[in-house]
Amino acid sequence: MSYPPAGPQAGYPQPGQPGYPPPYSEMPPGQGYPPPGHVGFQPHPGYVPPGGQPGYQPQGYQPQGYPPSGGYGQPIAAQPISGGPPGAPGGWMNMPQGNPNIPRGLEYLTMIDQLLVHQKVELLEAFTGFETQNKYTIKNSMGQKVYYAVEDSDCLTRNCCGPLRPFDMKILDNYKTEVIHLNRPLACDSCWFPCCLQRMEVSSPPGTVIGSIEQEWSILTPQFNIKNSAGDTVLKIEGPICTFSICGDVEFKVLSRDGGTQVGKISKQWAGLLREAFTDADYFGITFPMDLDVKMKAVMIGACFLIDYMFFEKSGNREGDSIGMF
Repeated sequence: MSYPPAGPQAGYPQPGQPGYPPPYSEMPPGQGYPPPGHVGFQPHPGYVPPGGQPGYQPQGYQPQGYPPSGGYGQPIAAQPISGGPPGAPGGWMNMPQGNPNIPRGLEYLTMIDQLLVHQKVELLEAFTGFETQNKYTIKNSMGQKVYYAVEDSDCLTRNCCGPLRPFDMKILDNYKTEVIHLNRPLACDSCWFPCCLQRMEVSSPPGTVIGSIEQEWSILTPQFNIKNSAGDTVLKIEGPICTFSICGDVEFKVLSRDGGTQVGKISKQWAGLLREAFTDADYFGITFPMDLDVKMKAVMIGACFLIDYMFFEKSGNREGDSIGMF
């Protein structure tokens, strides 16, 4: 087998002849290959530009699989933590999209039909019986924090009036902004004083009343009316004759306006023997219809706190439960 001799071969264009591309420097503008660094130029993987480093990428180069320049997605702090439920940092629930018809901060309640209320254990109160301000964490069914509630009362009132004490309560969101305000005036809770029964007013935003909880006179079972800002009854609450929590939950039924249908409940959950015996840090569950007005859902949170103070708040670590409303 023979090979052609070296040098120009017949049939092939030679440099300088028609059909052979001229050097790049002699090409007319706009023709030929784009120069290095020009948009669209893709150098050989081993190409190193003058004064550059290996791996040089020309201007406008966009590797596949990466977002465009400036589009890096969510910041790390807003991304879900691996292995846990998605949500805001610190275990907080993400705020849903705002709605101009909903008070700011109540957007969290739009897609919720269940809340868990956990009272914080106060060691000073547990060991000495000295009443301190109650603090609560309010969570959704997934365990994500929705609100944080703090009692606002003075030391004298807490230790002299005990569970009957008047107080304000601030309910804060993830940004430590007060979104719901509760006010409970000083009143009685016994059937012997029908003209001075319990009442709590709910505002959102603070200063704008959205509803109230009012105790109805009764002898055997606790009864409450959930009212809107106009004073119309929207729901009713009926509790058991005995509110002793003995190794089980104590349920307060949430009923329709006419009292004929149960639509939810507020349950005082059994928190364990030691916690029940030596503290008044309680666990509560609240359920209500998903399509209930968010303002009434906020009023239901207030009803849970009123029930806690009336029936499950200890005075000096002493139980004060009784039969009926005597």
